[in-house]
Formats: sequence, structure tokens, C-alpha cells
Amino acid sequence: MCGGVEAREAEKVWKIYFPNPKSALPVLLEGSGQLDWIQWGRRKEEPGEGPPGGWARLITVQAGGWIKYRPRQGLAMVQRFMEKDGKPGDKNRQSHWFDVPDGQALKCLVIGEGEQKRVYIVTTDAPAELAWIHDRWPLLERV
Repeated sequence: MCGGVEAREAEKVWKIYFPNPKSALPVLLEGSGQLDWIQWGRRKEEPGEGPPGGWARLITVQAGGWIKYRPRQGLAMVQRFMEKDGKPGDKNRQSHWFDVPDGQALKCLVIGEGEQKRVYIVTTDAPAELAWIHDRWPLLERV
């Protein structure tokens, strides 16, 4: 489900993990041409109107489940993403890092304005050969 990403800004490499309440992703909003760092999702204990979590299932997006949030399309401009195998709470979970192919980015939705702006990574089914790691996978899109 993409619990972490690696992004680069100039010479700096950032490893960003969703559990950190200050996590933000570099996002290119559709039609803006500008890259902005936007807070990644909302944790259950955080105030706000967006759903808790940091992901949006593609099937739910297509069924209209996100319309009430008036999402804008975006692309998270990251070089790698991380998936953990096993179930949450398992002690022996392993992290697996995957490169984002050149010319592609993670599809995302951006909701809210100002301090309440949040980005959610769109997920789909994992590739069959990697479903043993996690059943959900970030949706890649051409830049």
C-alpha cells in the first residue's frame, strides 16, 4: 500500500514514511505545472475532513466514493516506494523498495485547501508476482 517513498530535491534525498505526522509528498497538481510539498493523508487522531489514511482505492475513486471531497488529480514525483510484507503488527515484516520507472509517477488525489490540504496515493491491485508482499499497489502514471 506504499508505506514510504524516496524523493529527491536537488542533491537531497528524502525518505518519507506515512506514520510520521509531518510526512509530505512532492506533488505536481494537474494543470498547475508547479511542484508543491503536500501533507500525506490524515492520521486517525488528526483533525480534518478528509478520510483517515493516506491511500485511495482506484475502484472507490471510479465508483464516485471520493466526489464529496472534490479531489484534484496529481502526481507524486518520487523515485522509489516501499511496501511492507505481512500483516500490520507482525514482528518480522520486511520492507521492500521499488523503483518508479523514469517518466512515471504515483497517481494521487489532493483534497482540501491551505493547512487542510492532503494528498492520497491511488492504489490498485498488486501485480500478481508481487501480491505476496501486499494486495494493494500504488498506481503509476506517465508524467
